[in-house]
Amino acid sequence: MNQILSNVKGDRWIWLIVILLSILSLLAVYSSTGTLAYIKGKANETYLVKHMAMLFGGLALMYISHRIDYRYYAGISKILMVITIPLLLYTLVFGNHVNDASRWISIPGTGLTFQTSDLAKLALITYLARTLSRKQENIKDVKQSFIPIMGSVCVVFILIALANLSTALMLFGVSILLLIIGRISIKQIAVVCLAGALLLTGVIFLGPRRQTYVSRIHAFMHPELATADKSFQSDHSKIAIATGGVLGKGPGNSTERNYLPHPYSDFIYATIVEEYGLIGGIALVGIYLFLLYRCIKIVTKAPKAFGALLAAGLSFSLTIQAFANMAVAVGLGPVTGVPLPLVSMGGTSILFTSVAFGIILSVSRDIDEPKKVVVGEISVAR
Repeated sequence: MNQILSNVKGDRWIWLIVILLSILSLLAVYSSTGTLAYIKGKANETYLVKHMAMLFGGLALMYISHRIDYRYYAGISKILMVITIPLLLYTLVFGNHVNDASRWISIPGTGLTFQTSDLAKLALITYLARTLSRKQENIKDVKQSFIPIMGSVCVVFILIALANLSTALMLFGVSILLLIIGRISIKQIAVVCLAGALLLTGVIFLGPRRQTYVSRIHAFMHPELATADKSFQSDHSKIAIATGGVLGKGPGNSTERNYLPHPYSDFIYATIVEEYGLIGGIALVGIYLFLLYRCIKIVTKAPKAFGALLAAGLSFSLTIQAFANMAVAVGLGPVTGVPLPLVSMGGTSILFTSVAFGIILSVSRDIDEPKKVVVGEISVAR
């Protein structure tokens, strides 16, 4: 154990953030799974133990991925893209259908489901970081740089959007931010945005989940006209936040967890605010903002373009997802199925989130560790 702790490197503040989010996650999940346990006829501790196992598994993956030199992820990104696109296609055709959405595939022999969009996020971000960093000399070239980049973004976007529009939109937004940082011209970025808008319009009005998307957007834009079943989740989320007050009802004292369909995942922020009040809600927002701040510092100090783009893409992905989840809970966005990173109860999503944290820590480890320069036969640290 001492040897493992001595090998923990990277930004210490990010490690602290991970620990804080994990502790809060255990408290919130244990509090919000009581109704689920009752319906399933299981002990409440069953879900806590399972969630704890996932968090420990995530910490193990974070430790392993942060020990790998981040430069190796450039080569891994090509393999991930080759694997991801067929997996997304397989998920659309043969995946598990839940609420008219095919987002998951079963992992044989484990009883776990795997959301392929989680892998797609890692794959696309690492691939874009690699491509943008390697093509800086001819970054304005349409054939060599723009077409491969635009093609990868649009293909992954449409394959995810057909089943999970919210995740696809967030990943598309992160991709645009990376293109801006990677010095792609404004005209080319405008073309990517136009292509994305056309694909988005097609998915909303012609896709397999068009009725769900249109009804959710309509319920958000016109809440006074929405029927009770369409606004049920958002209404009870607002009730939870409103009754939480400044100090909250206290840990384990939420009442809206008995009415919200997913108080342990999609609406866990509402449960946290109800139990810990406005102070707890603001503190959680502050933790994610501080995470973004630490990641931006890593980006500005990274000696290589690939490391900077990689850390930027992954940190934007994590924080945008976090604020999207919280925005839905407080009524600032239509209902989506986006979990709160490292807080919501989940399976493989926690593992992929942990790998993303590990890669960011790997970039920061490269900044913190002194570089050695050999002068004659003397090794000099600088």
